[in-house]
Amino acid sequence: MPAARPRLLYVTDLAYRARGRRYCDEDIHLTSRLRAHFDLALCHPLDAAALMAGHDAVVVRNSGPVLGYPREYDAFRARALATGARVYNPLTGKADMAGKQYLLDLTAAGFPVIPTVGSVEDLHLLPPVARYVVKPRLGADSLGLRTVPASRIASFAAADVLIQPRVDFVHEVSFYFVDDDFQYALYAPDPRRRWELRPYAATAADLEFARRFIDWNDLGQGIQRVDACRTADGGLLLVELEDLNPYLSLDALPEEARDAFVTAFTASLNRFVQGAPSPVPA
Repeated sequence: MPAARPRLLYVTDLAYRARGRRYCDEDIHLTSRLRAHFDLALCHPLDAAALMAGHDAVVVRNSGPVLGYPREYDAFRARALATGARVYNPLTGKADMAGKQYLLDLTAAGFPVIPTVGSVEDLHLLPPVARYVVKPRLGADSLGLRTVPASRIASFAAADVLIQPRVDFVHEVSFYFVDDDFQYALYAPDPRRRWELRPYAATAADLEFARRFIDWNDLGQGIQRVDACRTADGGLLLVELEDLNPYLSLDALPEEARDAFVTAFTASLNRFVQGAPSPVPA
């Protein structure tokens, strides 16, 4: 008899409504393709902890910001770590998976990131600007993000926020990786329309930039999205490193590129459930 197929618990919130995106369409497409290789059960993130037993891996995809259910997410993490459950992406991520502290850490380490400080008292470490961006330390999906004139920034002295200079940029661009292997890039030509994306031909310098953050995170297996902005001088600065449940914008890709991603994702999941290491990127 053939060997049993791997059993995956696929965590998604099909009803989550995000600005400019339809998460449910992406997961419906992905699960329709993955069913050819795995036995799949879909569940809402609030049910994942109770249902993870009996599956070879738990795949966290478009589950929405965990800010809406922090206690339940903490319980899910605790149970997964206590039972040794395989969670994809692995729960060792140092970027958005762990909050926004990484923006402070990367700034301090001299990485090409939008300069970030954690208090009004440290504003002298930022370049002088007319406007600042203020975001919650545990923010996600632009929730709670504000643009504040310099004349009002002192009002955030007691707030638990991160502060960045408001950067005027040419466009935003995102780089998508599976198991440290670059898959594709998308960009928003109009800075006012973040989610109107088009395929982007990444240069060698672009990929060198993106890989610095993939290497820093050292996740090993899983899907990561490196979000950056192109500044007026042509350089790139990191906006966000999404390593928990990055939306993939697959609908913005031509069919061939979308199929290539699904193939890479499927191979990654197969290696993950078997405990096999990922190949070293070329």
